[in-house]
Amino acid sequence: MNKRLKLGSLFAISTMYVSSVLAITVTDKANKLAQENIIIDSHIDVPYRLEEKWVDVTKATEDGDFDYPRAKQGGLNAPFMSIYIPASLDNSANSTKLADKLIDYVEAIVGRAPDKFAIANSTTEVEQQFAKGLISLPLGMENGSPIQGDLANLQHFYERGIRYITLAHSQANHIADSSYDLRRKWKGLSPFGKELVAEMNKVGVLIDISHVSDAAFYQALEISKTPVIASHSSLRAFTPGFERNMDDDMIKALGKNGGVIQINFGSTFVTKRANVWSKKRSADQKKAAEELGKDSDEFKSFSTKYAEENPLPYATLDSVLDHIDHVVKLIGIDHVGIGSDFDGVGDSLPTDLKDVSAYPNLIQGLLNRGYSDAHIIQILSGNFMRVWKANEDYAAKH
Repeated sequence: MNKRLKLGSLFAISTMYVSSVLAITVTDKANKLAQENIIIDSHIDVPYRLEEKWVDVTKATEDGDFDYPRAKQGGLNAPFMSIYIPASLDNSANSTKLADKLIDYVEAIVGRAPDKFAIANSTTEVEQQFAKGLISLPLGMENGSPIQGDLANLQHFYERGIRYITLAHSQANHIADSSYDLRRKWKGLSPFGKELVAEMNKVGVLIDISHVSDAAFYQALEISKTPVIASHSSLRAFTPGFERNMDDDMIKALGKNGGVIQINFGSTFVTKRANVWSKKRSADQKKAAEELGKDSDEFKSFSTKYAEENPLPYATLDSVLDHIDHVVKLIGIDHVGIGSDFDGVGDSLPTDLKDVSAYPNLIQGLLNRGYSDAHIIQILSGNFMRVWKANEDYAAKH
């Protein structure tokens, strides 16, 4: 299991607790849709997983959510590799070094298996590589810290393949405020952040508003001349008070912008019950640290004991489908997609959506809810490709 768990998700959860799995019958039609169409998942945390422990994902792996055999089984052929930079490295040259290192890992995956994988720098390359039977690996940077206030670094990372940047992560950085950071240093975007958004439009790097504060979201939309993305966010309507998710007004604004929200699968992102569980667990952990001391044996066993005594109430496939339905009812079919956060939310994934082999389950769920083939294809990749192409076209003209 990946030990790097983002704020708003879980810390390590004991695998001794196994949730009940809701069986879903996947039809040949669902499998065919998965295998015959481009599937873009806009946020998978393989590179940082490899930073913590190198494994060869070109072959079957014992842990994690992604490897080549499971991707092929699920029909996944265009997963964005997240170049995740912890907020602890903000304002440090190490953030830029780590970003380059994580990109090197993705290039190493391709180098090990050029018959299986290829870097994708454009929508055209995704389409061409899909036709060849290759899995495309486009890149997105999670946390703009490596830009270091220097637009030359934006160009550097564009040339290395970065095609979206999540402006901030769990703390305010030099670009934007974070939804998790209550200090609101910039009251939205910093002066440099506003300059960066405009320059990202010109270069052809998509603006990702996942993780940022509400004020930063609206300011980014006001400045951007192109549609933006939420690469791995879900809906606040289902998790009241959780600013990391988007509320209905933000979703409507995203629709007017022409953008797309890519739904995060993590249980704490998609159900109120799991979200409340996560907040209580964090509070209980903080209290235990104060009472027991962080270096004590009792505190070190906190996660395992807590999970045994208070198991996570896992979300289900239907929970994720409810988020997709809500977006469609609110602003239409053109603005929703998949941003699972596989390998980034630890053991908090819903039943029937536990790894990258599970996209046919999602497709079957959509079929069961009455979605047409054409609309499902939009959700799988069409909507994201439209936004990506719009950014490419704008950059070509500017």
